[in-house]
Amino acid sequence: MKGALDDFKVMLTRNEPLTGLARAVAFLVIFALGVVAGLWAAAGARQSSGGIVRPSITRFPSAAVYQPSAGDGVCCRPDPDAGFSEFVAPTRLMHDMTDEELFWRATLVPAAATGAQVAFMFLAGHGVLPLAPLWERFFRGHEERFSIYVHAPPGVAINVSEDSPFHGRQIPSQETSWGSVSLMDAEKRLLANALLDFSNERFVLLSESCIPVHNFTTVYEYLVGSEQSFVEVYYRDTKQCRNRYSRRMAPDITLRQWRKGSQWFELARGVATSILTDTRYYTLFRRHCRPSCYPDEHYVQTYVAMRHGDRNSNRTVTHVDWSTGGAHPVAYGARDATPELVRSIRTSREPCTRNSRPTTTCYLFARKFAPDALGPLLNMSAAVMHY
Repeated sequence: MKGALDDFKVMLTRNEPLTGLARAVAFLVIFALGVVAGLWAAAGARQSSGGIVRPSITRFPSAAVYQPSAGDGVCCRPDPDAGFSEFVAPTRLMHDMTDEELFWRATLVPAAATGAQVAFMFLAGHGVLPLAPLWERFFRGHEERFSIYVHAPPGVAINVSEDSPFHGRQIPSQETSWGSVSLMDAEKRLLANALLDFSNERFVLLSESCIPVHNFTTVYEYLVGSEQSFVEVYYRDTKQCRNRYSRRMAPDITLRQWRKGSQWFELARGVATSILTDTRYYTLFRRHCRPSCYPDEHYVQTYVAMRHGDRNSNRTVTHVDWSTGGAHPVAYGARDATPELVRSIRTSREPCTRNSRPTTTCYLFARKFAPDALGPLLNMSAAVMHY
């Protein structure tokens, strides 16, 4: 094929006269050979590539909206009027893609963001956002620099007003259970939907019990200006870490590569995309990281340590108090939500590093705050958190 293409090029560059018709035919042949060669090369690249999700589908799903049906449920259908702007920055989050299709489409988006938004991804396991008024105050006035995604139980609609930044920001969801791989599936679902917006540059995973302990400008500049992601990664010879490892993951994941850390991560776009393209390691977690293993505390941590260790800070930006031991962290109620508590989280006693420089601003968010803590938090937000 290359030889034939070269022959035509030689013919066109000779000084011999060609009729207009002959020259037109020659150009058409060259163009056709070039198209065939390109398709041939693309097919070879697809066959040789590995680790990318490639479902056998022929349609390319577009953005979709909820459409009421005649039955008792709600169905989805593609939006026939979705234009290019909706493709690069979806405003209608409900769609009919399966997880496989969603993850595949999310891997086709740019590795680098075209904007500088921060995606705030809320994993609302109980289907409520009791601290939404505090977050609404935090987001106010910064609408062009953030996007929100909420994963709630199927069939549960988050109860917020139409002027709330949370309104219309739920993504298609599936049931989750604590300690199972379904929780990690939900995290990947949030990541994939957020990646569909080309403007999103950083991705923060939060729960409904999280609060921001700094104002939006501080949080935004801290994340967008960071050279690394924030995934807590460590190894300890304890039953909570070492004993959760399964030898059946070897040789792809060895005990020396096994890691643990906080579920609440923050990722740069390149690392987030890489997680969605992984099928090799996540398959092992799905098979062998069963209850008492807790994939949400090990998969992202192990994968990032193995593949992106130099791009990670090895710490989280979400404060959680595990000092009392047990399966759950300290929960802060109305009496616990004091200015002294929040100030102690805002300024760390032990400094950390950001962009290789020491800082006492180690945490941007904190959990676990109970619904009745909302009142005290709103009362102190202006004076203590500066929003």
